[in-house]
Amino acid sequence: MIIDVHTHPIFYKDICEDKEELSFRKEQFGIFKQSPYSLESVFIEMDYMNVDKSILLPEDITTQQGGHIVSNEQIKTLVDLAPHRFIGFASVDPYRGDAVDVLDYAFKELGLMGLKLHPSKQKFYPYDEILKPLYEKCIEYDKPIMFHAGMTWEPDAPAKYSHPLHFEEVAMAYPTLRMCLAHFGWPWIHETIMLLLKYPNVYTDTSLLHMDNAHDFFDQVFTKNMGPLWIERNLNDKVMFGTNSPRFKAKRMLPALRSLNLRPKTLEKILGGNAERFLGWKG
Repeated sequence: MIIDVHTHPIFYKDICEDKEELSFRKEQFGIFKQSPYSLESVFIEMDYMNVDKSILLPEDITTQQGGHIVSNEQIKTLVDLAPHRFIGFASVDPYRGDAVDVLDYAFKELGLMGLKLHPSKQKFYPYDEILKPLYEKCIEYDKPIMFHAGMTWEPDAPAKYSHPLHFEEVAMAYPTLRMCLAHFGWPWIHETIMLLLKYPNVYTDTSLLHMDNAHDFFDQVFTKNMGPLWIERNLNDKVMFGTNSPRFKAKRMLPALRSLNLRPKTLEKILGGNAERFLGWKG
């Protein structure tokens, strides 16, 4: 099974009826030249690359920007349209006075499978006391967290909040809380690797924000910046496949990943097995 753990459904036509909302979404996400497309085209693209399921990520920026890039309810709408293809996560602005209630509703009533938090865009440090009730709610429901880590292309989102070292106190304080530091924490990949090695509950994904092309960038990061056998020998249980769609696509990312000549067993884990453990589907 191939699971893309990092997709943003900002142009999925079924949630793009409101033109003002779509304009807000483009501005806040930092993509302006794409237009809404049908779920049929999404599934054609997934099928072309044999991607079985995608995790859909919303973003609540209520107190910072006055709205949502994608709301939890919109994620629920999409999941209901294709429950066999989509896995929905929730997002909560931690500065909301009702943040804990919003997350409880997302898990209990909307049936969402995890939490997405973006320290840079939502402007918080992961170890801040205000996050504790949200972490505890995730533990209560046994739900994982997808954290943005490292650089982001989204505007008005300082990278200082998402440095991988800021997540260490969270990993220490909540050892049963499964957390993914997305994008390999690039450019701080070695700090991310340290956390992956040290903490069993920390994962990462392959949605690196490459500057040239995915093949060359993966080769640079995974065989030169890192030792060519680091993933095989030390990180084979910690890395998950993610694209950061629509900014980057599986048709570029998957061939780049396969070009690393990983063992079939390791590649199988990265493409889906590790995501199943992250989601709590298997031990």
